[in-house]
Amino acid sequence: MGPELQRRVQRYGWDKAANFYEDSWQEQLRPAHDLVMAHLDPEPGQHILELAAGTGLVSFRMAQSVGINGQVLATDISDSMVTIGNSRVEKLGLENISFERAEAEKLSYPDAHFDSVVCALGLMYFPHPEQALAEMYRVLQKDGKAVVAVWGSRKHCGWSPIFPIVDARVKTDVCPMFFHLGEGGVLEYHFEQAGFREISFEKIKTELHYASAEEACVASFLGGPVAMAYSRFDEVTKQEAQKEYIQALTPFKTENGYKVPAEYVVLSAIK
Repeated sequence: MGPELQRRVQRYGWDKAANFYEDSWQEQLRPAHDLVMAHLDPEPGQHILELAAGTGLVSFRMAQSVGINGQVLATDISDSMVTIGNSRVEKLGLENISFERAEAEKLSYPDAHFDSVVCALGLMYFPHPEQALAEMYRVLQKDGKAVVAVWGSRKHCGWSPIFPIVDARVKTDVCPMFFHLGEGGVLEYHFEQAGFREISFEKIKTELHYASAEEACVASFLGGPVAMAYSRFDEVTKQEAQKEYIQALTPFKTENGYKVPAEYVVLSAIK
């Protein structure tokens, strides 16, 4: 699958996932988002760009930190994610945050324009993450900070069977290198190649908690990166895929649902 087609798959796939994303993932992603905020340590008055912002799980936290004299520009490839984000901005009456559609590997913003650039759990989806990092470097001011979070190693993410289960039924190529960036040294290497310095790297292990098999399936099939592929399944195929996925989660079943191991990698660096 070529880069343009892969971006189109991402765009329309996340359009389908948008209405399920926040309810399914807000608490599950919180440990990674907390660590992103700790590495970023945003200050009042700063102008921050966020890539792959989704519905704004990190964006609104940053907006609160930068205050009325700061600005957060939250971007995403999905129109539906952007619409949800802007609807919330309007509902809350905020003036220091806005959402717009943008492709992370080809940004239209001027050089040295932002104090910080953030990408929380989005870099894995880009066809050419090294291009996105080059763009992050370009739009940052000198001494500006970049903070990125990605999923960790496949062997530490118990939900990873979702990809082969879906791919066995319809070829997606959604994110063939999904876990690659979380392997030892890979993300650091890409940051060094982009020209960043003072690189700080941190891994954390956590758990994704699901109260039921249904909750786990909604998150993984409807609220995540395989949503478009899953939407193509007929009802029989959907039931088969869900059954296979829940069987894969059997080692993590508890009396109160499922505790699925996961790993996040967070890296920050300076231009």
